[in-house]
Amino acid sequence: MRIAIVGGGPGGLYLAALLKQLDPGHEITVWERNAPDDTFGFGVVFSDETLGGIENADTVVHDAMESRFARWTDIDIEFDGHPFTVGGQGFAAMARKDLLHILQERAAELGVTVHYRTLAPDVDELRRSYDLVVAADGINSAVRTKYADAFVPSLDQRTNKYMWLGTDRVFEAFQFLVKQTEFGTMQIHGYPFSDGGSTFIVEMAEDVWRRAGLDSAEGTQFPPGSSDEESVARILEIFAGELTGHNLLTNNSRWLNFTTVRNERWHHHNVVLLGDAAHTAHFSIGSGTKLAMEDALALAACLHEHPTVDEALTAYETERRPVVESTQRAAQASLEWFENIGRYAGQDPAQFCFNLLTRSRRITFDNLKDRDPDFADLIERGFAEAQGVAESAPAMFQPFSIGGLELKNRIVVSPMDMYSAVDGVPDDFHVVHLGSKALGGAGLVMTEMVCVSPEARITPGCTGLWNDTQREAWTRVTSFVHDRSTAKIGLQLGHSGRKGSTRLMWEGMDEPLAEGNWEVVGPSALPYGADCHVPREMTRADMDAVVADFVSAARRGADAGFDLLEVHAAHGYLLSSFLSPIANRRTDEYGGDLTNRLRFPLEVFDAVRSAFPADRPVTVRISATDWAPDGNTEHDAVEIARAFVAHGAAAVDVSSGQVTKDEKPAYGRSYQTPFADRIRHEVAAPAGAAVIAVGAISSYDDVNSILLAGRADLCALGRTHLYNPQWTLQAAAEQEYRGPGADWPAQFAAGRRKPPTSRTDAVRPRLALLRETPRDAVHLRWTPGKAAQ
Repeated sequence: MRIAIVGGGPGGLYLAALLKQLDPGHEITVWERNAPDDTFGFGVVFSDETLGGIENADTVVHDAMESRFARWTDIDIEFDGHPFTVGGQGFAAMARKDLLHILQERAAELGVTVHYRTLAPDVDELRRSYDLVVAADGINSAVRTKYADAFVPSLDQRTNKYMWLGTDRVFEAFQFLVKQTEFGTMQIHGYPFSDGGSTFIVEMAEDVWRRAGLDSAEGTQFPPGSSDEESVARILEIFAGELTGHNLLTNNSRWLNFTTVRNERWHHHNVVLLGDAAHTAHFSIGSGTKLAMEDALALAACLHEHPTVDEALTAYETERRPVVESTQRAAQASLEWFENIGRYAGQDPAQFCFNLLTRSRRITFDNLKDRDPDFADLIERGFAEAQGVAESAPAMFQPFSIGGLELKNRIVVSPMDMYSAVDGVPDDFHVVHLGSKALGGAGLVMTEMVCVSPEARITPGCTGLWNDTQREAWTRVTSFVHDRSTAKIGLQLGHSGRKGSTRLMWEGMDEPLAEGNWEVVGPSALPYGADCHVPREMTRADMDAVVADFVSAARRGADAGFDLLEVHAAHGYLLSSFLSPIANRRTDEYGGDLTNRLRFPLEVFDAVRSAFPADRPVTVRISATDWAPDGNTEHDAVEIARAFVAHGAAAVDVSSGQVTKDEKPAYGRSYQTPFADRIRHEVAAPAGAAVIAVGAISSYDDVNSILLAGRADLCALGRTHLYNPQWTLQAAAEQEYRGPGADWPAQFAAGRRKPPTSRTDAVRPRLALLRETPRDAVHLRWTPGKAAQ
């Protein structure tokens, strides 16, 4: 093959070397506009996983890199003068310039033609003259720009300001230096890359940057290779204590905004994107160089394995895209955490460190327990002490109170519609369904959305509380929970609004009934989606009737023995549709700005709060974002939560979406937790209210991590409890916890020990002459001279 590579950075050069090894007959030409010694940035970091791939693919490159690595296992975090060290992580870094030299020498040795200080020919010409054109030309890729219609790039420029610097202070480990200044929170990301220097990235929010006077060169066009020396001098002054007399090093250093690059497609005919041209991930989670070299390995392998260029490029994208998207999800969580770092300024220093470490969800409490048991123990004990509990139990089994309602643990069975009632009356199914979850160990079990009138139902199978027969049936459920378990049971009240009069879920989600329809209402005559009912716009009389229905249902719920009541103002149902500008286009005092859109949902909430006993809490579930253009965002959710808390909501249950069929959610593990995190810190905690996180939380490790980091007070799990009704008790057994937070029913007590398996039944002999290194020996520091050893 004749292969043209635009861009002679690590990704392009590594690809060229790998392809030449696989087939010396390839004719490979690389164009690099910079000189061989030109490089931007200072150090690059690699994971052991990536290094293993490099070693398998090219031992020459790996061995040359290995001889230059700085290696360490620790992360040092200093939060406003409070130092912490966490071990057992594992890092390897080197100077970017050294890496380039290694790859340049390897490419030359294998016969790759590299044109330095040379712009590549026009890509159309390259396409005609070469079998394959690789765009490895970085974040501002000219090739990607030329074929933007084919690649469909998305460039998300973030708000924080950062500057890439170096220092001649040689750090011993990865450094997170978080400093509270008179201007606001600033942070340093630092790590050693050689015997003589470290990377030193300074980052802060734009408003902090401006208050600190670091914007003086804003708009200045610096010549290539020059740096913003005025800002560098100011940074040296601000971080003089952290630099301990050492200097800052510059290399094209000026203020930047990180841009996340995504592309709908990575190849077009015989042109393919690689590295930053295809994707970027925030520097706080990984290295663009690492991703580019992984791309190169995968692309070289696919070209070798497949008979045609098109098949190879399709295979490359199929293989790499899930890996990159996973990294980008973690990076997005990390960059957003750092964008909002000031939110956590009031946290206990140790909890702040744990929060920082787990920000991307890649590291969890159990990860840390394996890597550094002492630090994990510090976090768990600190959490227990903050709750006023002497016992250092797993966070999920610490008690918690919502208002005056005491819960034995922090696990909630999330409301889940079962569509199994007749005429709104719960039956044996609901006793078994909710009773089994209560016996299974959860602290709070929530009903499905219980409808306040026949017209408020989603489907004919929905439960209700509009008559006394339903009240008596619900009393049977609450009595079972109270008599047979130590769980509490909560009632979720709601009205379907424009999403009503539809088929049972398994007969067609959100599809209108074929017969037996009832009239649906909403704030405006706008359907939930194509082929859905068009609701009638509600009048004031309609609103009064709905308020009265909620009040009657709340009173019946109190009589039925529910411990807590949740007003359902999420998921596009009636109250949620009033809150959303997508569904609410009214021109009266109930539409328009958020204050008006809140008016009717707050009327309902106030009426429910007055009707339900004062000694029992009333909470609210909201959708934190509509996941759609022109809909509510997380910023609106903060104000919505603030309004409900001001009106007496004891907790905010933070969900998202389901307001329009046109939504585009960003699903992922614990994907809604960041919304709960923000509402907890900005609204709920200062007001003494609680926050419940929900959404793709499925492991006890994730639950403990969320709670220990202070992102939520409780975690609600839905599908997980359908999979295993006794999930909470099983989690206690897995963690070897026995205590009041997981009290087993006497009938189930024999099951509190994990059953033996073929792996645990056999007793193994000692076969090692020397014992392994003790688990607490997890700290390896970088000291100059190690690279040569």
